[in-house]
Parts: sequence; structure tokens; C-alpha cells
Amino acid sequence: MREITLEQAALEAIREEFRRNPKTVHLSTDLPIELQQEFGAERIRVTPIAENNFVGACIGLAGSGFRAVANLRMATFGFVALDQLMNHAAKITYMFGGQAKFPILYRMTVGAGISAAAEHSISPYSMYMNVPGLKIILPTTPYDAKGLFKTALRENNPVISFEHNLLGSTKGEVPEEEYFIPFGKAAIRKEGTDVTVVAFAKMAYDAMEAAGKLDKEGVSAEIIDPRTLVPLDREAILKSVNKTGRLVVVDEACQTCGVAAEIIALVTSDKALFRRLKAAPARVCGLDIPIPFSPPMEKFAIPDKAKIEAAVRGVMGA
Repeated sequence: MREITLEQAALEAIREEFRRNPKTVHLSTDLPIELQQEFGAERIRVTPIAENNFVGACIGLAGSGFRAVANLRMATFGFVALDQLMNHAAKITYMFGGQAKFPILYRMTVGAGISAAAEHSISPYSMYMNVPGLKIILPTTPYDAKGLFKTALRENNPVISFEHNLLGSTKGEVPEEEYFIPFGKAAIRKEGTDVTVVAFAKMAYDAMEAAGKLDKEGVSAEIIDPRTLVPLDREAILKSVNKTGRLVVVDEACQTCGVAAEIIALVTSDKALFRRLKAAPARVCGLDIPIPFSPPMEKFAIPDKAKIEAAVRGVMGA
């Protein structure tokens, strides 16, 4: 099977859906040349550097019968458009009583590891999870990117795709035939029996590396990658923890009020499953600090393979 990058897979999904639906438009401050060459300047629009403007324009386009894609690039740029994202896009279907559809795909990059400093290094998806009405995807592999984008571009509600800065050039197998990945369907990256490790985006790769080393120590880790946070595949997580009796959640974002806390609450609030736990669940998260520019300090602030290994050994009683 052919191998392409995550970014190529995402663009391929967009290209296929643009060919299928002539009422699909793309807005971004950067010009995706290959898209404009094929679909023209009317559908591939270069916008001013005014995220609140074109994020809001997408809502109007979607409500007028178009399907909109907006690439905000870094998630920190999305903060300029929080009113449009959280107060309008998220709520407008409800406020219209479901009488209108608002199909929008917003793309943003997240994560650290590129020394982009505090204002350009953040993973704010848990903030958006707190606003009902938005669907949230985090593609980990090129296969995920194409399948999730294809689903997002047929979805009739706003979707936010958070894509890790370091994964755009990651290569992986992607079928040439059409396929879709349903929202709310986790991927089991590795089966195991001793401990469940829930990790997504770049952290899934780190967890896989840690699991390989732990296997040599006789510890069998099962790696669950949710792929979508809204909806979240609760069943897959509960089923895995029911089997292993132990849980470690890895999230590059800050620990306080994050996805890891939500997943742990999900597991521990199940009375039957709580009794089956062999150890207290553990979190491996980013520190509650702005991400430093300094590469050594940045590395210290976010999870890595060694920190995941230590957490697993902790829940194993090692």
C-alpha cells in the first residue's frame, strides 16, 4: 500500500470532497496553491489576517447552503475568534432548533516540540470540549487524517480538527479507495493485558515506544487512541480498563481540567469498574505553565516516553 504524509492525506480528503460537492469553499490566510490551481480563486479564498472575520464568515456560508473549510493554522490564532467559535458556531444549530445545517471544518495545529514559545505552543482542545455543539477530532496517523476528514466533510455540524505540529510530515499507509472513519471510534494501537494507556496524537507514538520497552520488562500495555474527543469512545476505554484493571492517560496539554481528568472520571465513576481497579489511575500531562522557548525547558514541560514508562511502572507497583 502507498505511503503518504498526514498533511497529504488531509489535503487528499479535501480535494476529493471538493470535487464531489461544488458548493464547498476554503478560507485561509495562507494560499493552498494546489487547491486553488484545481478549484479556482472563487472557492479557495485567501483571507486577511483576521481569524474572527473568516471564522464567522464560515458560519454565514454554511447557513446559506455552502460547506466551509477554514484553516486557522496555529490554535493560538483561534483565540482571536473564540466568540465566533464558541458562542456562535457551537450554538447556532441549537438556536435554530435544528432547522438549518452548519457544515464547517475548522483546522488548527497544536502541540509543542518546535520551540515556537508560549504564544504558539498550546493544546487547548479541552477548552472546546467544554462548549457543547462542537465535534472534535485529533488525527494521529495519515490513515486517520483522511478517514476523519472525509467524515468531517460530510458532517452537518461544526467540526474542529486539532493536528499536532510534529505529525504533518509523518508518513503512513493510506488506501487509494474511498473510506471513512466514524466519529467516536477509538483505535487500539496495541493490545495488552496489564495496563491501559490512553494516548492521542503525538503522545500515541510516545506511548507505543514506551510500550515496546515495557514489553521487554514483562509489562503488557494496551494502547487506546480515541482519535475523536467529541464524541469520545467511552465504550472502548471502559472495556480495556475492565480487562487490565489499570489506567494511565497521556495528554500533552496542561493537567488541570484536561482530557486526562475527564477520562479518569469516566472510569472511576463506573461503580463496577471502580472495584476492578488494581491501582489508582495516573495522568501524564504537560505542566501547568506556558511552554518555554528553550528546548531543554520545553522538553521538561511536556510528556515523553520516559515519563510514560515511569507512570506505567507506578500503577504496576514497580
